[in-house]
Amino acid sequence: MRPVDEAILEHLRSEGNLTPDALEKLDVAVANYASNRLTKLREYGLVERAVPGVRGLYRITDTGEAFLDEELDASELDIDD
Repeated sequence: MRPVDEAILEHLRSEGNLTPDALEKLDVAVANYASNRLTKLREYGLVERAVPGVRGLYRITDTGEAFLDEELDASELDIDD
């Protein structure tokens, strides 16, 4: 996990569905980097596409919520970056 990942998850939890552009406007990360991190977070099941088949709009999953609530350790996700 990278330091920005938790910030992305927190914003998704508090703001609802977000795009990389919205995360940039919230001063979380530039859109391109946010997009890269969202892709990685999606690989680990922490976020998902808000509308199946539609790219660019994401929401936090129950697994992402559990991670933020410290009910799930990142080591359990086999995150290597």
